[in-house]
Amino acid sequence: MINQLLKNKTSNIFIQLFRYTIVGGIAFIFDFGTLYILTEFFNVYYLFSAGVAFLLGLSVNYLLSIIWVFEKHRVKSRYFEFIVFSLIGVVGLALNEFFIWFFTETIGFYYLLSKILSVVFVYLWNFFIRKFTLFR
Repeated sequence: MINQLLKNKTSNIFIQLFRYTIVGGIAFIFDFGTLYILTEFFNVYYLFSAGVAFLLGLSVNYLLSIIWVFEKHRVKSRYFEFIVFSLIGVVGLALNEFFIWFFTETIGFYYLLSKILSVVFVYLWNFFIRKFTLFR
């Protein structure tokens, strides 16, 4: 059971979703930490910090996803695959920026809480679009 969940290659969508959740959590730590550090310690505007942080998280997510989460690749070229992965991520970035802005500016939430809320939407977008376009 542990081997199936953590070690063996798999095309089982539920195991991949489980692994993607772990990968997403690791990428989130990079993303959230960078957002916090840039905004709080370097006084970078929170929406700009969110963009930079998101791109770092995207890179971590891609590397871990191709190594551990997704077994089958629809695209032979890793370069092209990363381009498509990133384009999906750009839509995720736009969603991320929108939700952070919306929750912070419109509702009045603290920007870090807004980030946590945006993660839920962006996580679901990224997994399902990547699964069905790149790793089917």
